[in-house]
Order: sequence, then C-alpha cells, then structure tokens
Amino acid sequence: MAGLGPNPASGNLLLATDSYKVTHHLQYPPGTETVYSYFESRGGKFKETVFFGLQYVIKRWLLGQVVTREKIEEASAVYDAHLGPNLFNYDGWMYILEKHGGRLPIRIKAVPEGTSVPYKNVLFTAENTDPKCFWLTNFVESLLVQVWYPMTVCTNSRAQKEIIAKYLDETADNFDGLPYKLHDFGFRGSTSVESAAIGDAAHLVNFQGTDTIAGLICARDYYGCKMAGFSIPAAEHSTITSWTRDGEVAAYRNMLERFPNGLVACVSDSYNIWDACGKIWGEELKSMVEDRGKRGAGPLVVRPDSGDPPTVVVKVLDILGSKFGTLTNSKGYKLLPPYIRVIQGDGISYETLEGILANMKKNQWSADNLSFGSGGGLLQRLDRDTQKCAYKCSYAIINGKGVNIYKEPVTDPGKTSKKGRMTLELDEEGHYVTKTEGRGDPSKDQMVLIYENGTLLRDYSFEEVRERAELPLVKRVKGQH
Repeated sequence: MAGLGPNPASGNLLLATDSYKVTHHLQYPPGTETVYSYFESRGGKFKETVFFGLQYVIKRWLLGQVVTREKIEEASAVYDAHLGPNLFNYDGWMYILEKHGGRLPIRIKAVPEGTSVPYKNVLFTAENTDPKCFWLTNFVESLLVQVWYPMTVCTNSRAQKEIIAKYLDETADNFDGLPYKLHDFGFRGSTSVESAAIGDAAHLVNFQGTDTIAGLICARDYYGCKMAGFSIPAAEHSTITSWTRDGEVAAYRNMLERFPNGLVACVSDSYNIWDACGKIWGEELKSMVEDRGKRGAGPLVVRPDSGDPPTVVVKVLDILGSKFGTLTNSKGYKLLPPYIRVIQGDGISYETLEGILANMKKNQWSADNLSFGSGGGLLQRLDRDTQKCAYKCSYAIINGKGVNIYKEPVTDPGKTSKKGRMTLELDEEGHYVTKTEGRGDPSKDQMVLIYENGTLLRDYSFEEVRERAELPLVKRVKGQH
C-alpha cells in the first residue's frame, strides 16, 4: 500500500500462514488431487454480513508471480529452524515456480463485494487447479480468512447506518446528511496502520466521513477510488486547553476566525460543556456563529466528549436551541438553525446509537441535528467470532473419486460444516440459499469467478461496492424522489 511502510512478512506469501499448515502437504490421503474449501459466516451478532475486502487480500498477496527462488529459500531457512528440517514443502513450491512461473494454481469464486448475505451461507470457495498442488487450497486459508476483518467492520458500520437511517426516516425531511452521519475516529485505536486502512475502507463503503487517512489510500490503491472520504477542520482538547481556562473564549473565537468558511468542529467539554454552549457559543460568540449563517459560510459543529451520551446530547441541543432558536421540520421535529450542529464522538457503537437517537426523538429533536464519531466501537470491538467466520474443506478428489467432506463435532453442533461443492442461489422469493453436495445449478450461482492462476478476473470499483451495499430503505426513498 503506497506510503504505508514495508509489507508484513517481507511480502513473502510462503511465510504468511500458520505454522502447522507448513506440514499439511504430508497429511492428506495418498492420491489426493483436488481440495475444495468454502468460507462462510456460521452465525453471529448480525443476521446479515456485507462481503467486502477479498479484493484487497488478493491484490495485496496473490496477483501475478508471488513465488520466487529467493522466497522459497527464505521460507526453507525459517521453517527448518522453526519446525525442524525437511518438513517444509520445498519441492512443492519449486514445482509452482517452475511449472506455473510462480503464479498460484488456485481458483476462487465469491459473491460480489458489497453484497449483503444472511449468515450461514457460502461467501466464497477456493480450489486448486493443478492436482499436484492439492495442498495449496488450505495453505492459503490463513490469509484468505483475514477477510473476516473488513467484512465484519463493513457489516457493523452498515448496521449502524440502518439505525441512523431509521431515525432520519422518522424525524427528518430527507436522507441528504446520511453519508456523513458516522465519522471514523478509529486510527489511533487500531492495532496497526494496515488494519486501520482496511477497516476504514470497509466503513467507507457505507459512509463518507473519516479522519483515518490510511483508509483513503486503501480505497484508492485497491478499489480505484480517487477520494473515498472527507473531513473538516476540528479542535482537540490540547488546542483548546493550551489557551488555559481563562482563555477558553479566545480559543473558541480563534476557531471561528481561523476557519471562517466551511464546516468547523470544536470540542467544547474541556471544562463546563453547559457554560460553553449557553454562555460562550450562545452569548459571547453568538453573533460570530450567526454570521456564518448569514454568509452561508458553513456550520459550527459543537462537540461534547464526556458524560452519558443520551443525556448530554439532548441537554446540549436544549441549551443551543434556547440560545439560537429552533425550526420545526415537516415531521414536527425540532432543528437547530442550519449554521450550528452537534457531533457526539464519545462512547459511540452499535449498542449505544439507539439510546441516543431514541432520547432525541422522545424530546422532539430531529436526528438531523446530530452526527456521530466512532473509534474502537467501529474498528476494534470485534473479532473473527463476531460473525463466526470459518473456512472449511467440503470436497476432495482422491484417486479420481469425488468425496464430500465435513466435520460434525459432538461437542458443538454449531461447528458442523457444509458438504460437497456448493452454489449460492436465489430462491423463488429472492432469498439467498446455499446448495450443497453438488446439488446446485451452476448457471444460478451468485458467486462469480474472481481469481484464477494468479489473475484477478473481476476488479470491483468502490462505487459499485457502495451501490451494492446501500440500504433498501435508502434506495426506496431515493426512488420516490
């Protein structure tokens, strides 16, 4: 990824796996020719998953010649020291280098990125295209399964979009502001620059507000999007408190003077959020704030950053409304004047949005007054088990005979895997259903061939991913206008 530092594992695909997989070429039955595996969300927090991020993994790791003699020798030295001598599949990797020019003899079919699919359905399949490389299908599992992260972030972000859209539908005149209602504040809380980049790109499938610049680069380099997200000048506590408590008014005035045009956000809870809203913004600097409206300069966005969010947000709105007045929209809910808005960036997650917006509605405030910022709750408070993501072998050809393969642990029926070759199809009512054991109709398969033998066959643009992931409610409302 341009500008984001050296590649993990020195860019050596042979080192981008789990240790035990290095020995698996010795463990399959004699005569194994094909290993076919699939990836799914076996259940989880959200009943639907938005598939996103496989294109990043493929472009990052699997395109073109990814096996070289130098990488084989490096991996051999590492694994001989790590696992013991003669366990690494040196001959197998040399065969890929010499027979296939270092390109991986793998075929991957997947649902189009941005597709929302109910859990417990197949999302992609992988199989080897050269019978001598049967072991390769599950060697790359560890890498391919990392799609769980962008997929889960995208799913989480979209679920929050559904909540916000619901309240906009009930309390606002339109959805015009929806793309900017959830802003990514998660860079500093991410585990790495790369995870922040992938996670933010996943969030930007659903929204266009972010402070995580790495995600913009990811969307640009891997999905061809020139600019996927936007931000505005904004204060942090250090730029306010450095003026000292006695200089708080001067600090706020400085924000209005330095950024006279366009949106500007100012954190306002460094000392007393109620006084900041009522006495400073609402009295001492009121004329400057109102002047932004007269000039059409763009709104001031007041940011509370502590306390109980449902309570604080409504009280901030009440104070600002008492000072600047309110408008009433077509649905009977209150709006601040268009030159002043609020953003809540503390304690925001899928679990907390509903409470804040419900309390606003209860107090007759439109959801259009407020935007949200989220960090850990957006990019970090999830893992592979959030959607129970798994990659399992379901079919093999051994000595020329096809065999349906599955696991069925007596201690956890929830981990029972699917059998055989599979397709993802739409039933008569348009619902996704996974057909297993080779019983599906390939002509009806919603999965498409995206990768084969080192070549990417489908290159999705960010725009089409976004269109595919859009909420049905938003599509319906837009279609009415």
